[in-house]
Amino acid sequence: MTVTAVDPSSALVIIDLQNAIVGAPLVPYTGPQVVARAVELARAFHEHSAPVVLVRLTARADGSDAVPGRNEIPTRPGSLPEDWDVIVDDLAGHPDDITVTKRTWGAFHGTDLDLQLRRRGVTQIVLAGLTTSIGVESTARAAYEHGYHVTLATDAMADLDLEAHRNSIQRIFPLLGQTGSTTEIVDLLTETRAS
Repeated sequence: MTVTAVDPSSALVIIDLQNAIVGAPLVPYTGPQVVARAVELARAFHEHSAPVVLVRLTARADGSDAVPGRNEIPTRPGSLPEDWDVIVDDLAGHPDDITVTKRTWGAFHGTDLDLQLRRRGVTQIVLAGLTTSIGVESTARAAYEHGYHVTLATDAMADLDLEAHRNSIQRIFPLLGQTGSTTEIVDLLTETRAS
């Protein structure tokens, strides 16, 4: 389904657009392409005085704060550059943005994201960021479970695996909310605020 509405009380939530992740080999869009579209969305939300949330993933280098559990493919942090978890410069620095730091895939678990949104009366979140099938999808699932209207800017996200990206876009996201392009979402936001 194509996005049909942007609530008057919407927030933009941008997942993991940070130095190390943006530099990964992503598909179907590159990190810089995703950042450019996220910047476009953030600019529109700022212009309409709507909240923008920047979510960043961090972890201790020794893995001591990693989520416990058995995995077939362990995801323990290795040797990461010192600034790997810093939000990219193109998005950092707006004084009104909310920054949420997470240590798991999704942005709700173990963070104050829900509290930050509810304090502002947010009823809908627009999601963008990296990676589609992990950070974005996990956050979308939790947002849906928390009762938010969920909109996903599908051209402002990418993944490490094209099939995983397509699965999220085609099979999972339509169950959780509505999808649309950056342009469609910005246009609807402008229409909503003009009325």
